[in-house]
Amino acid sequence: MTQHPTAEERRPANDGPKAAARNRAALIAAAREVYAEHGLDAPLSGIARRAGVGQGVLYRHFPDRAALADAVLEENVREVEQAAAAAGATLAGVLGVLTWHLTESAAFIGLLHADRTGGRTEDRTDGVHAHASALSERVARSLRGHLTDGHRLGGADDLMLAVAMVSGAVTGPTRAERERRALAAWRLLGVEVGAVRPFAG
Repeated sequence: MTQHPTAEERRPANDGPKAAARNRAALIAAAREVYAEHGLDAPLSGIARRAGVGQGVLYRHFPDRAALADAVLEENVREVEQAAAAAGATLAGVLGVLTWHLTESAAFIGLLHADRTGGRTEDRTDGVHAHASALSERVARSLRGHLTDGHRLGGADDLMLAVAMVSGAVTGPTRAERERRALAAWRLLGVEVGAVRPFAG
């Protein structure tokens, strides 16, 4: 009879900082998946289990739910910034990357618009709101850098208002449905969007 390795046996040997970095990356990836499937109220134990680590490891990296949510959103924003900074980047291409993150991480849209979510008070602490606002501004800067003169979203607040409108349309039980609705919203706004995919480097 074939013996399958246990989760403990599948884990790599503990090699200090490398293991810590690997565990953190695994937790962020797992959180993105679990929150997209089940929302921000998903049990942290489920995230730890999907990442292949114990709950103690999760809490060493992320002391609370807000810290983990912020880390996932930070990853999303960093990829948008990388897409914007890449050679030959265009607004349509960057919007494609942003739209992919909106469809993959729909549960985090509320954090980007923390002042309008109407969520529970404890989910809207000043620190979380300030961090979400700072991340939102980083997205805006990345997109503004590719606006051409006379672009329909060139007005003072038009760009992020359009992003907010599209993010509000990103609903549906599957990623494909969320993408379809997001692209329909961009079309209604008359904005060209490139391939909806993660930034590949």
